[in-house]
Amino acid sequence: MIFECDNPAAKPEIKVGNVVLGGNRLVLIAGPCTVESRSQLLETAIAAKEGGASILRGGAYKPRTSPSSFQGLREHGLELLAEAREITGMPIVTEVLDTTQLETVAAVADMLQIGSRNMGNSVLLQKAGAMGKPVLLKRGMCSTVNEFLLAAEYVLEAGCRDLVLCERGIRTFETATRFTLDLNAVPLLKRQTWLPVVVDPSHGTGREELVSPMARAAVACGADGVMVELHPCPADALCDGPQCLTPEKFHDLVKGLRLMASAIGRSV
Repeated sequence: MIFECDNPAAKPEIKVGNVVLGGNRLVLIAGPCTVESRSQLLETAIAAKEGGASILRGGAYKPRTSPSSFQGLREHGLELLAEAREITGMPIVTEVLDTTQLETVAAVADMLQIGSRNMGNSVLLQKAGAMGKPVLLKRGMCSTVNEFLLAAEYVLEAGCRDLVLCERGIRTFETATRFTLDLNAVPLLKRQTWLPVVVDPSHGTGREELVSPMARAAVACGADGVMVELHPCPADALCDGPQCLTPEKFHDLVKGLRLMASAIGRSV
């Protein structure tokens, strides 16, 4: 494996737009699960920026279990994300589902997200890695850490060195939460790689009341950033409403993260 070397490269600080991942400062990535409308996105993006986020997340193309579920606004969603970036100044990360979308998404996104369902899609990993854009790779919901690292190798071997790993929970026998957020993986990945690691407690728990405590735990165990979902009115969200924070709760989350980061000699 690429990571099994006696003297790995110095830990990089990966730039996404004007934001640095992997340094002493923790990066907050926030925004809606899905771009639903111009008003919803802009309200959420402005609230995320005011609350302390530095990268805007939002899905234009959405992989859904049911074909009858909302699949995203697609190209129009990308247009709205570009407008939100212009208004807030935040770079954007958005998911690409297959190779046919790569050029369209890469023309707008500052960072390409490979989601949990596509972690094992080697063709997409290779082509995304060759696009010349930073890549956020999410761990597969049924994948081991070793399989996660092998997927990362596909991206790296395609020429991408601006790669960020994301722990987002794995499927276990536990049903009280949407997934089991495997925070063991964070220090393990930090020991076995030189790549920045972020944590997504929104997907990892599926319950908004658990997002803040697990975000603090992620910072405590060494994560370089936290990725959370926001919505002005979670009850009306077209996707993943139960795990979305309101802007007010996001502000509270950031206050807690600043205290936790300070305790371990980092900043937010």
